[in-house]
Amino acid sequence: MKILVCISNVPDTTSKITFTESNTSFNENGIQFIINPYDEIALAKAIELAANGNGTVTVLNVGEASTEATIRKALACGADQAVRINAAPRDAWFVANQIANYVRTNPFDLILTGQESIDYNGAQVQSYVAELLSLPSVAIAKKLDIISNEATIEREIEGGKEILTVSLPVVVGTAEGVAEPKIANVRGIMDARKKPLDVIDAVDVSQLSKIINFESPTPRGTVNLIDKDNVAQLVELLHREAKVI
Repeated sequence: MKILVCISNVPDTTSKITFTESNTSFNENGIQFIINPYDEIALAKAIELAANGNGTVTVLNVGEASTEATIRKALACGADQAVRINAAPRDAWFVANQIANYVRTNPFDLILTGQESIDYNGAQVQSYVAELLSLPSVAIAKKLDIISNEATIEREIEGGKEILTVSLPVVVGTAEGVAEPKIANVRGIMDARKKPLDVIDAVDVSQLSKIINFESPTPRGTVNLIDKDNVAQLVELLHREAKVI
């Protein structure tokens, strides 16, 4: 079984986010980048499914040369080979078209993505890729099993869960629970240096969206600490400031 895992290069959640050029551009100075955590789940599941000679795992990233450290980490975790499509990932539509274009000439039995990336949280790439390739698609998968040529996928829905069976090939967006992310060991890091990482040119895609500007969240207000015995003050603040009573 040939498995493709699409990975994003995202800022670490502990990074301090700022913007430049009049809030029209993300400031990457001093930012530590990592594999998107949901994509790490997808990668771990792919490696599990391909274990013991049952398949191969290819990771694909749409990004510039600076993302190669992230790609090598995916190889160190157990992916067999990697592809970098040489372009800045300007939006989900652009990224999905690059992935779909690659898959058209390099078909896979299973395409995995994370349910969303933690930078823009758009949750769009998986469904775009599936539509562009005319493949079935299942989002927010909590469990995934492959038997023969069929995938059994469990996903949460309002008030319960849904279990689907889908014939391969299929595009699946993974969530927590599908697999535990893997930590690269020393041998994996050494082996990653020898694994193939192909760089290919991006295809031209019409630009359908544009970022106008970024805004930081409004700072949280101060906290008023009230003595537990001063009920009158609490009631007064709830009435006068919070306006909830």
